[in-house]
Amino acid sequence: MKTISIELDKKQFINILNNLNESDKLDIFNELKKSLFLKRFNNLLKSTKNNELTFEEITKEVELVRKKRYEKGKQIV
Repeated sequence: MKTISIELDKKQFINILNNLNESDKLDIFNELKKSLFLKRFNNLLKSTKNNELTFEEITKEVELVRKKRYEKGKQIV
């Protein structure tokens, strides 16, 4: 398989993307999602780190929410 290299600036690249058919755009979109997922997930984890809550506090809050839902008849099975 032969490969070639070309240089495109961002505007040129976007122009090429805009000229693709819907199926090709979706393929590219799905590839981008896969390649960015781990990085975005790690950034989310870093941004939500909170060492102030204990496991017991989390458990207490979960039980409180479950109790309120049960009392309202909105149990989740």
